[in-house]
Amino acid sequence: MSHELPIPSEDSESAAINPIDLVIRYHVRTKHHFNRYARSLGYLDWANQPDPFRRFEGAKLISLPLLMPDEEPVSPAYGAIYQPGAIPCQPVGPKTLSRFLEFALALSAWKRAGESEWALRSNPSSGNLHPTEGYLVLPKIEGLDLDAGLYHYAPKEHGLELRAKFLPDAVAKLLEPFPPHAFIMGFTSVHWREAWKYGERAFRYCNHDIGHAIGAARIAAATLGWNMVLLDAVEQHTTALLLGTNRSEDFIEAESEHPECLAVIWAAPESRGSEGREIPLFLDPVLVTNLTDCPWHGKANRLSLDHAVRWDIIDEAAEASWKTGADKMTIQVTASADRLPSAPLPLATSEVSAGQIIRQRRSAVSFDGKTSISADTFFRMMQLTMPDVALPPGGRSMPWDVWPFDPAIHLMLFVHRVDGLTPGLYFLARDPRKLEMIQSCLNHELNWTKAPQAPDELPLYWLLEGDAKRLAAQVSCHQEIAGDSAFSFGMLAEFEGLLRERGAWWYPRLFWESGLLGQVLYLEAEAAGVRATGIGCFFDDPVHEILAVRELSLQSLYHFTIGGPVEDRRLATLPPYFHLGRK
Repeated sequence: MSHELPIPSEDSESAAINPIDLVIRYHVRTKHHFNRYARSLGYLDWANQPDPFRRFEGAKLISLPLLMPDEEPVSPAYGAIYQPGAIPCQPVGPKTLSRFLEFALALSAWKRAGESEWALRSNPSSGNLHPTEGYLVLPKIEGLDLDAGLYHYAPKEHGLELRAKFLPDAVAKLLEPFPPHAFIMGFTSVHWREAWKYGERAFRYCNHDIGHAIGAARIAAATLGWNMVLLDAVEQHTTALLLGTNRSEDFIEAESEHPECLAVIWAAPESRGSEGREIPLFLDPVLVTNLTDCPWHGKANRLSLDHAVRWDIIDEAAEASWKTGADKMTIQVTASADRLPSAPLPLATSEVSAGQIIRQRRSAVSFDGKTSISADTFFRMMQLTMPDVALPPGGRSMPWDVWPFDPAIHLMLFVHRVDGLTPGLYFLARDPRKLEMIQSCLNHELNWTKAPQAPDELPLYWLLEGDAKRLAAQVSCHQEIAGDSAFSFGMLAEFEGLLRERGAWWYPRLFWESGLLGQVLYLEAEAAGVRATGIGCFFDDPVHEILAVRELSLQSLYHFTIGGPVEDRRLATLPPYFHLGRK
């Protein structure tokens, strides 16, 4: 059943007043259907392909040291990042900051085909278009020869562009409520980079990428023993002020950046047995206003010479989901050493470094259609997607401690080649307390049987038996990677009820959570000797029809697939910074 909503006219009172209806309208309008896809240009305008690298001309660029894998700080074992308290906290300095940004946002390799070259990054991106820009707000830090201020990260140069020099005392005042040795990270989106290829659906993909970036940054911080939490009680205008995206004079004839979110990162070691610390998830808007009343540096580069189409519906969705309210929300952060460990680690991956896994992560373009994984590997992957909802958000295991909310994304799984599991359709309720609510939204005749051999604490249910390879590929825009894998899944979000309860600003956050979840599984796939890829193209309502989803109670936001990759040997792989003379 297709859930079409009337598209309000420009002068519709409801469209002007109710932002929740606007984001639902956007979501419904940008669905793919068997008989038509969401609107896009219909071809690739190669002459106006966006520059994947934003720079601010006139801003001072400070190069960060390019570190070899065996240079300090050496990456811990991959398994250690999921073991609370296992990684000693490193001080913030030139090398640790460089390593953090390397694992979060830097180039991970170049690919070459004939005369064409393109860069890959540590943070994944749909279509490798990279709409996400990263910023740091740094205080004056001993041992770090940088002024207090706002810096834009330039991944191609692995450097920081000084956008604004802030008064050190003013930055210290802003960061006073947070643990010692804290700094702020911010993310923005350039919607045009995705819209150039994907048209109206691009707003979805930009927010997927924000979620991936949040996950990449949290895991990068974990490799240094640092902590991170999303400051999601900040009003979005304050985010825009702090990151400078409101400065139209700095984006003359250049594509604008949409302010997305801020996070606080801190490098303060915690002692075992401490009671934790309550930290705010907001910033004082008066302090931010005063802080940013200073000289700014640099003008944004233009990414495309011309824009063939203006996608007004993206601007409408961005405006409707703008977070206008701020509150005094806080979070109780538990010392990492006192947190409960996550799922036990298989010995096969315990000694592989986290850095190696992060550097080798790729999006698979094809699967071999025969590689299987063990049930233990599959169950471990599923366990790592599960926040312990019995604990408060600040006491959960990494990376879910970055996310100050209970999970709203659940998994509909197509199991194809998992040794010991019957092929068919499964469901993972990532918040077991919501199982009854989820079941009420789906076909009442489904067989909710606990998956055989699954750990007792894993709420994984077997719904239907049968070969689902063809169905998985069909609903994923006929892409064979969804059926040739070991398993694939759709991420089903609690949708209309949650939006009407919390507000339209929650629409992007549903995509952020799905991207964060995908980032965990990207790395887990690499650690298991297989590979993953995100799928943004799927037929929305046919996916919902598989489970007879009732109206807009749940909506699939992102598909993902994991299996044995087939490498394209026509492509050459080059080191990430060979263009700077570094092998």
